[in-house]
Amino acid sequence: MKLPQLTYYTLGEGVTAFSSTRHGGASVGNYSTFNINLFCGDDAEVVRVNRIALCEELNIAPERLIVPHQTHGVGLQKVDTAFLMKPQADRDQLLEGVDGVMTDVSNVCVGVSTADCIPILLYDPIHQSVCAVHAGWRGTAQRIVQRAIAKMHVYYGTESTQLRACIGPGISSDHFEVGDEVYSAFEKAGFEMSTIARRYTKWHIDLWECNRLQLVEVGVCPAQIYVSGICTYKRAADYFSARRLGTASGRIYSGILLR
Repeated sequence: MKLPQLTYYTLGEGVTAFSSTRHGGASVGNYSTFNINLFCGDDAEVVRVNRIALCEELNIAPERLIVPHQTHGVGLQKVDTAFLMKPQADRDQLLEGVDGVMTDVSNVCVGVSTADCIPILLYDPIHQSVCAVHAGWRGTAQRIVQRAIAKMHVYYGTESTQLRACIGPGISSDHFEVGDEVYSAFEKAGFEMSTIARRYTKWHIDLWECNRLQLVEVGVCPAQIYVSGICTYKRAADYFSARRLGTASGRIYSGILLR
């Protein structure tokens, strides 16, 4: 079986964090060659094969790979032993409309799918818990990463000052051109627009920086925040970009798991 080519991040011992690339799987066309997302139009059997390959690379059982159905909202789901014991249909229902997943169970990979949106991976080395967050512009404007950190505090006792974070591949501000309505959504949400936006012909918003500032705002140490700097639009040959390929294309999967 051809294993996927992953981009790994260093967040500390005892944790594996990564983003998938477009290379190493069995998908074809705009899904080529590695896509594990069932919600973007790819062949279900090919997705199954790719998921098995990813699990082999990560050395986990397929049922311990968590892939939520995201809706650009702020839904968050905890994955615990009770969740893992549920039938697949019940698990799927719990993962419907979820844009952030967290766990403190070892060898369970929680992750999110993106194709220009921003994936954020969080690791609490003190309480041994992890979280994956999907932050599109809507989720970013609604501060989903701060909501996720608050939930980690409730569930695991996580303190933001203890967190290590990775902001994965996403569209850079150079290519994230938006209409006035998107600019207004961030402005109304109270963001310092001079810091995250600039205007050419249209507005451009820096989602990387917006999410980094949100992490710092709640107490995450800037030195513990890694920004990958990988622009999916510029590097669409290696990472999926909906703006370059259309929405009928594959998705990057950014995941994190405790060992």
